[in-house]
Amino acid sequence: MQAGKKRKLKTIVVVIIVIFISIFALLPFFEMVIMGTYQTDQLYTGVKLLPGNYLKQNLQNIMQHEFFRFYVNSFIVAITNTLCGMAISTMAGYAFAKYQFKGQNLLFLIVISALAIPPQLGLVGFVIEMRSLGWANSLLPLIVNGIANPFGVFWMRQYITSSVPNELLESGRIDGCGEFRILTRLVVPIIKPALITIFLIFFLWSWNDYMVPLVITTNQKYYTIPISISLLSTEFKNDDAARILCLTLSTIPILGMFSIGSKYLIQGLVAGSVKG
Repeated sequence: MQAGKKRKLKTIVVVIIVIFISIFALLPFFEMVIMGTYQTDQLYTGVKLLPGNYLKQNLQNIMQHEFFRFYVNSFIVAITNTLCGMAISTMAGYAFAKYQFKGQNLLFLIVISALAIPPQLGLVGFVIEMRSLGWANSLLPLIVNGIANPFGVFWMRQYITSSVPNELLESGRIDGCGEFRILTRLVVPIIKPALITIFLIFFLWSWNDYMVPLVITTNQKYYTIPISISLLSTEFKNDDAARILCLTLSTIPILGMFSIGSKYLIQGLVAGSVKG
């Protein structure tokens, strides 16, 4: 009986601790949502815990700056970049994990070495390349940027090595399946958690990218959300409340995707971190 009471007491203590941690973790997001309903001048008069009455005006302000267009641009860039990056990472990771070819170790070493190179170092060359191709001031540079991601290749190689048995591939070849069909029909269903994990990570990186759109895009028509927030400021005024409302609206897709894929995200992170 005493043991049962102790377990119950421990459970209660753990629940209370988790509740407090959750409150502290969610408080900044809650405060961001609330601050988007006030005027900028009211934000600096104290902590806001109740909604204000300026939400409609803030929405009108951001819509006047073509926020919906920038939202669509961000979706097009993030989804296309993520799907292409997933495809390349999956095929390259599968090749490194399940094929033996000359120079394999050297090529994989180059991929790993690329993880240590800051992406800002290649930004100037990337801008020159995009301008020489005539792609500047369009969405194409933002889409192709980071598609060949060394982290994605490394991640998929580790996951496929530990999760896909060679016997499964051999049985597929015996049944007459081609290599591409083996990848799409046999391997992809097994590595679903890894694919969802990579999708969420790539989407988050692309959605929040600020540096590349800032440098390569000068036409306002092709701005994405991180760049468009700067349009809410003028020479004489910073509309911080409207900016915060933009940030709140821009987190909705991320929260939705992570809430739907959180189960697979945890599975992918746990399985992908252990080889064998």
